[in-house]
Amino acid sequence: MVALESTIVSHGLPRPDNLRIAREIEETVRKNGAVPATIGMIAGELVVGLSDDELTRLATRDEVVKLSVRDLATAAALKADGATTVASTSAVAAGIGIGVFATGGLGGVHREASQTFDESADLITLARTPIAVVCAGVKSILDVGATLERLETLGVGILGYRTRRFPGFFITDSGFDLTWSVESPEQVAEVMQAQNDQGLHEAGLIIANPLPTDEQLDPALHDKTLEEGLRLVREQKITGKDVTPALLAHFHSATEGKSLEVNVRIILHNSALAAQIAAAAARL
Repeated sequence: MVALESTIVSHGLPRPDNLRIAREIEETVRKNGAVPATIGMIAGELVVGLSDDELTRLATRDEVVKLSVRDLATAAALKADGATTVASTSAVAAGIGIGVFATGGLGGVHREASQTFDESADLITLARTPIAVVCAGVKSILDVGATLERLETLGVGILGYRTRRFPGFFITDSGFDLTWSVESPEQVAEVMQAQNDQGLHEAGLIIANPLPTDEQLDPALHDKTLEEGLRLVREQKITGKDVTPALLAHFHSATEGKSLEVNVRIILHNSALAAQIAAAAARL
């Protein structure tokens, strides 16, 4: 089985494309030998493996709440409809024994975090959650170097999939080296098994899966758009949790939708690999 988040459906992609793409993600998992389990909350009940009706509900309603780990209990008690983030999807999936999760990009340490202390809950959750997460690195709008340092401190392993360079989400190469690289889903499954055999049951494992260079966002366009977006955020005094949505919205408008197309390619690319890893782990 492969866990899938629901925030990409409710908050990450525009309507009406979000529902179509959510179904395409699930179908990609099936085509690559695994069962998709999209996670979300319906009227206060956590659901692992949303039905198509439930997926439609989260994709089309305005009142769907974005749920990190700290929000799950409150949302359940208040009977809310909610979409799970990377952190909460990881926690719920690992809690019932799903070992592989596919997402687009991780959260991480924000720029200027030394002043704001702004760091995604994804990092600390992966430090205590035994799940393998297939992603295209962390969003390039974050402080990639600081994020990698935090992951090392937290004991979260990182494997480059057929690369020794950490991907930068929209772009193939973030500019940072990786220590370990694997060449096949079977090798990832063997690393997962070795973690289990050694009793290392608490920390997660990141499989950094870059887009091919011919599918990435043009690096020059990326750098220019990021610089413009950071300037706009400073000028408009946008802070805290509003920074990431503002920057991603700027990328979408400034690249005339090209960044959104790349985002979709990323999640489909990662879903295929996650399914292959889950199938290999099951065989092992």
